[in-house]
Amino acid sequence: MNSPTKPRKLPTQAIAAKIFHSLNIISLFLMLTSGLQIYNANPVFGGRAGLHIPPLFTLGAWLAGGRHWHFAAMWLFSLNLLGYGIYIFITRRWRHRFVGVNDIKALQKTQNPQRLIYAWHRIAYTAIIPILLLAIFTGIGMYKPAQFPWIVDSFGDWQALRIVHFASVPLVVIFVIIHWVLGRKAGGEKLTESMFW
Repeated sequence: MNSPTKPRKLPTQAIAAKIFHSLNIISLFLMLTSGLQIYNANPVFGGRAGLHIPPLFTLGAWLAGGRHWHFAAMWLFSLNLLGYGIYIFITRRWRHRFVGVNDIKALQKTQNPQRLIYAWHRIAYTAIIPILLLAIFTGIGMYKPAQFPWIVDSFGDWQALRIVHFASVPLVVIFVIIHWVLGRKAGGEKLTESMFW
């Protein structure tokens, strides 16, 4: 007689992780679409005749509207990131979030696909931190150039600062895709869903 199979335990996440991921998706979407509206007003590449983004993918309708949305979302994103950073520091969850020596060894030696997924996930999680800080740092320089002229000067000039800030966007988008794919490989659809509800 076969014993009944135990139902698979569904993954659960801390409420702080759910809030963090939800606010991140919202703020990143608002920053991306409003940032594209700002870009249209003064394209980084090609000047006024350069690449323009269709209005369907932008938020704000005009330059000032785009800036209002962008900076409001920036505060939401930054405070959310700070709050989550404090949370994982206090709860000591950082020990399981960021890359360590064992992850590097796993990439070199292990044949366990699940272990490799976790190692790559921690590498991606660690690599995104300086990129996010760079995006926020350059964003502050563009937001308040009169108050923080040294930020503009540290990149050479205003145009260089804009290019670096603009370049951080696809890197963040790539991270989100990698984070999602690795999460699906590690725990399937239920794991990724548990990050939000």
